[in-house]
Amino acid sequence: MASSSENGIERRVDGLLKGAIDPHVHSGPSIAPRALDHLELLQQASASGFAAVVTKDHDYSGVMTAALIRRHYPDLKTKIYSSIVLNNVVGGFNPYAVEHTAAMGGKIVFMPTLAAENHLRWQAQAKWTHPASTEKMRPAVGIPVLNGDKTVRDDVKEVLDIIARNDMVLASGHLHISETWPIFEEAKRRGVKRMVLTHPEEIVEASMNDVKGIAAMGAFVEHSLCMFLDGSKFKIADGEELRKHIQAAGVEQTVLCSDLGQVGTFSPIEGFRRGIRLCIGLGYDDAQIRKMVSLNAARMIGIEADLPSLQ
Repeated sequence: MASSSENGIERRVDGLLKGAIDPHVHSGPSIAPRALDHLELLQQASASGFAAVVTKDHDYSGVMTAALIRRHYPDLKTKIYSSIVLNNVVGGFNPYAVEHTAAMGGKIVFMPTLAAENHLRWQAQAKWTHPASTEKMRPAVGIPVLNGDKTVRDDVKEVLDIIARNDMVLASGHLHISETWPIFEEAKRRGVKRMVLTHPEEIVEASMNDVKGIAAMGAFVEHSLCMFLDGSKFKIADGEELRKHIQAAGVEQTVLCSDLGQVGTFSPIEGFRRGIRLCIGLGYDDAQIRKMVSLNAARMIGIEADLPSLQ
């Protein structure tokens, strides 16, 4: 029988799920096995009171699917948005694809992930191939972001200008942190106002000083809850490591996402439940947790005005 304190924590979790936003979730369809599709994700998120989700696939922009779901399932109160990841399938730094995503209401542009040169080096060292890798069809081709002199390539600048014009979010993807810094600095010069460092705890080799500095320049720092939770096959760190990251960036610039949707682990909604419990256990109060699981993401993707219940 659950104790009154356990019941109290569960009530806090239930309350904090109301208005939550998951800005990085891997629902399907995908060439990788997924435990749920975009519609099932939205149904589950709506049942839990989420305010919004942003779907992410490594190989396509989900904006068309999001538009169809919004039109045909108006009863689902959770808002669904999508993103584009600049990997091989969309042609890398393809301005046409980014313009189209923007025109269809896409919110986030991810720098290369599975086709990032850094990711391919990391994958070779790990001797593991990501299940969403296009290498099952043909070899992945690394997509460069910097010139030989470490300046930002012109094709990257063109995409940064599109992001700026459309007030989209620039996400670092799987770039190495040494590539993210010049990209973010160039993005700021070109008028990009929304930036996010993706899971500094894995692949990108960011230090705590990097996290602190990226946050100080006005970017958000996003942590994948699946990498910190007991029972997750993606766990690489513990709660104390998450606390250090939050302290480095500050609660105001920290965003928590699930990064879930894969087979063989718990759902994105359950990931948020466990993530909120973890934050409660780390001593964060409800106001701080609400910022990290909803309000900061709303600011990051620019939907505060659409979600007055979060204020």
